[in-house]
Amino acid sequence: MTRFAANLSTMFNEVPFIERFLLAANAGFKGIECLFPYEASATELAALLKKYQLTQVLFNMPAGDWSSGDRGIACLPGHEKAFAEGVDKALEYALALGCKQIHVMAGKWDKKFTHDQQRVCYITNIQYAADVMAEYGINILIEPINTRDMPDYFLTTQNQAEALLKVIDRKNVFIQLDLYHCQIMEGNLLRTIERLWGKFSHIQIASVPERHEPDRGEVNYFWLFRQLDEMGYQGWIGCEYYPVGHTEEGLGWLRKAKQ
Repeated sequence: MTRFAANLSTMFNEVPFIERFLLAANAGFKGIECLFPYEASATELAALLKKYQLTQVLFNMPAGDWSSGDRGIACLPGHEKAFAEGVDKALEYALALGCKQIHVMAGKWDKKFTHDQQRVCYITNIQYAADVMAEYGINILIEPINTRDMPDYFLTTQNQAEALLKVIDRKNVFIQLDLYHCQIMEGNLLRTIERLWGKFSHIQIASVPERHEPDRGEVNYFWLFRQLDEMGYQGWIGCEYYPVGHTEEGLGWLRKAKQ
């Protein structure tokens, strides 16, 4: 049975972040994910998870100065100290929240460095994060992001991610397979899922091209949900989409998917 996790950074934005946990639980979600949980204390978030019987499925490691345009620092030489501090911060929250998956945003290409310098930096940093988290049974996830939504991002295709996994060579590093990004960059979703089977541990969804509820747009997600069930997918599906209107009014797709 497919398990869906509400992304509390993109959904239920009608209320402050802390209040979204209750709305997600009332809507029938058993898991939640978010981009960055760090504005609230880990203790406060852990209490909310317990109160509403929710599982923290995923969150992002600190990604640099977001307001200044950073989209991760893993591939940026000279930021190794800040990256290591981010690993420590993410670990603190993961342990408090019982979260077993952390997404590490790669960052953008920087013309001050060669592509090879940034690739080596990225691989080294991901290996470091994986080694720290391995002791606690936590997975590190890497996610290709499309070039339309995030120009100049370091990691953009599943083929690139698959090649990086081989070089990173850590058993607790997996792909975060966002089907919205994948459809924009590559398409061929089912065959990609089949090819990457065992190399991804989390899936995310949103309609294409507008990134709204998954019951609209060019991807037949209900068909894909059935395929994933038949294939025996055991992970969560994160709902990282931006509702067209009020979040709760657009959840008819969730009820249909559970039938």
